[in-house]
Amino acid sequence: RMETWYFSPIPKELLKDGGVVEVLYVCEFTLNFFTRSEELLRYQSKLPQDRRHPPGNEIYRNKNLSMFEVDGFDERIYCQNLCYIAKMFLDHKTLYYDVDPFLFYVLCEVDERGFHPVGYYSKEKYSDVGYNLACILTFPSQQRKGYGRFLISFSYELTKKEEKVGSPEKPISDLGQQAYLPYWTSTIVDFLRKTDDEGSMSIMDISKRTSIMAEDIVFALNQLGILKFINGVYFIAAERNLLDQLAMKHPVKEPKVDPTKLHWTPFITDVKRDKFSIHSKKPSVRDEEFRGCTE
Repeated sequence: RMETWYFSPIPKELLKDGGVVEVLYVCEFTLNFFTRSEELLRYQSKLPQDRRHPPGNEIYRNKNLSMFEVDGFDERIYCQNLCYIAKMFLDHKTLYYDVDPFLFYVLCEVDERGFHPVGYYSKEKYSDVGYNLACILTFPSQQRKGYGRFLISFSYELTKKEEKVGSPEKPISDLGQQAYLPYWTSTIVDFLRKTDDEGSMSIMDISKRTSIMAEDIVFALNQLGILKFINGVYFIAAERNLLDQLAMKHPVKEPKVDPTKLHWTPFITDVKRDKFSIHSKKPSVRDEEFRGCTE
């Protein structure tokens, strides 16, 4: 049982006298809503074993973690109910009843009983401004397990598959920034440590290889305190031992996304017209280079 944090305008047919529901029972496999536990138990007793998972395609499986891609156009009721649930725990979430333009990625723990959702994120099928995530939620009962960072990391793995750069929907909330900053800093520090023998490195080079948007990279480097601006040129002022210290302070935590376990094909878009494709990015310019003081 989870205590809700905020009001959510659930379907009115579920509301009792006074317009409230004391306890809302939810089937974790289909996200159908019930007002009595007996209804839920009867419903699940008749649910076939092969339906004990989210609708849509399973695109990732690694040990006990699985990810499903659910199209809002194909599974409207499931996705709308997922949004109703998210509104109970997100103060800033805007509730869209039209879920057709969105894809939903539902993270599940897997056991012999089925697939148990622990969180999700959504994104627009096509974003004019390069957003790779619209809304993200780890259910309160599953928090402090690293699933929030896993969902963020997964969104960037899909962006890499698309050969694009991406960013969460802006303006980003305070809670969103608290979730994203650790991912950005740990990913960039890990990248710099692995590429310190490559010499010069530009913002665009880092962006292309991590799929993190350039403005988010600059923000993260400033937060790390290693971005310097001297004579009109940006520098990463970090020797190897400083990067090692930062790696200990900003580690890449478990669970990690294993790209080899991801089976997914992106929507086909016109690369020449897509300004967020890495192939449309200009090559490195000498004057823009970050000259890392790494050895």
